[in-house]
Amino acid sequence: MVPFALAGMVAWAIAGLVLLLFRDRLVASGHENWLWICLAGFLWGFPGLAVMMRHDANRRRRRSAAG
Repeated sequence: MVPFALAGMVAWAIAGLVLLLFRDRLVASGHENWLWICLAGFLWGFPGLAVMMRHDANRRRRRSAAG
């Protein structure tokens, strides 16, 4: 599950960097909040990553106890 969380964080970061290149256009069209949305998506990835790491650790623990 951790790779999915990391991929999501990378996707938000790349989207934010791409949109940063078009910041002037975004401001002119009233869509400057898109940059904040990308930042929020990236930052929300950290709690998601923590949850996925805990999930994977619990799954490994269950598998080792069962086998």
